[in-house]
Amino acid sequence: MQTQQLVTLVPWTLIAQLLNLALQVYLIKRFLFKPINNILQKRKEMADAEIKDAEQAKTEALAMKESYEKDMAEAKEKAGEILTSAEKTAGARSEEILREANRQAVAIKEKAEKDIEAEKRKAARELKDDIGGMAVDLAGKVIERELNEQDHEKLIDDFIRNVGEAS
Repeated sequence: MQTQQLVTLVPWTLIAQLLNLALQVYLIKRFLFKPINNILQKRKEMADAEIKDAEQAKTEALAMKESYEKDMAEAKEKAGEILTSAEKTAGARSEEILREANRQAVAIKEKAEKDIEAEKRKAARELKDDIGGMAVDLAGKVIERELNEQDHEKLIDDFIRNVGEAS
């Protein structure tokens, strides 16, 4: 008969076991699940906040990237404009320098031609003066003495030699 007692239900034991189970569930729920749920809720909120911050940082990074790309495009455009302007300025400056150099070369050439012409005139004047002086000397010598043919040839040779030395 003992086997029957194991299989039978005792109502007071069942009620005590159900109350014990209810008390354990209540205590576990109260002291274990609520703090764990609170911790899990806080972690979820922190994860959501981090995700939200990451999305905001990504949005800001994309905006910064677009701004950077826009600034780079503007910088490239300005660099191209500056380069074009510098090339134009350099071309204009080189043309101006060439014109100035040509003008100076023409001026130097004209001055040199004038100087050469003045030197020619000066040399011609000096030669005329020398020839005139020699002619006067020769006339003076001729007048001083009467020339014979041999003296006449000698005077002519001296005159030619003096003219050759003067030129």
